[in-house]
Amino acid sequence: MRYYAKPLAKLIGELSKLPGIGTRTAQRLAFHLLEVDYTEAKALAEAILEAKEKITYCSICGNLTETDPCHLCDDPARDQSVICVVESPRDIIAMEKTGEFKGLYHVLHGAISPMDGVGPDDIRIKELLPRVQKEGVKEVIIATDPNVEGEATAMYIARLLKPLGIRCTRLAAGLPVGGDLEYTDEVTLSKALEGRREL
Repeated sequence: MRYYAKPLAKLIGELSKLPGIGTRTAQRLAFHLLEVDYTEAKALAEAILEAKEKITYCSICGNLTETDPCHLCDDPARDQSVICVVESPRDIIAMEKTGEFKGLYHVLHGAISPMDGVGPDDIRIKELLPRVQKEGVKEVIIATDPNVEGEATAMYIARLLKPLGIRCTRLAAGLPVGGDLEYTDEVTLSKALEGRREL
C-alpha cells in the first residue's frame, strides 16, 4: 500500500475487508469513489451509517428490521401456525420473492458446525422452542442450506420438535429446473432420488 496516499490506502484496506472483495476490486472501487462527485460519495457514506444506526434484529424472529417487531411478525394476515426456519435474513428475502410462503420466520443466524466451533447454543435454536409452544404452531419448515451444516442443523431441530407433536418438514432438495443430469453432483442426485414423487 506504499504506492498510495495514506487516505487512499486506508480506503482500499477497508473496502478489501468486505466479503468477496479482493485487493484489486477494492482498488477499483476506491478509485471510482474518488472520481464521483462529493455528494454521491457523501450519500453512500451516510447510507452506510444510517443502516448501522437504525437497523437491528427483530426480537421475535431475528430478521433485520428498523422497527421491533419487524413488519412480517407484526402482520396479522400472515399464517401464525407455520414458521419457516432459515439461517440468515438473506434467506427471508429469497423466500419472500417467491410470493408463495405466507407464514412466519425464525432466523438462526448460522448453522451447527462443529468444525468451526459452532454448536446449538451459538445460534438461535433455544429461542425457537418457546415460540413454537407459545404460538400454537402446527408446522415448522426447516429451510437451512442443503449442505452438511444445514442438514445437521435440520436434524437437530427436528429431534427437538418431534416430542412436542409439531409437524416438522424440510424444503425439497434435488435437481434444479433446467439442470442437466450429467453435470449434477452425487449428493444432489441422491437427494433428488429420495424426494421423488409419483406423476
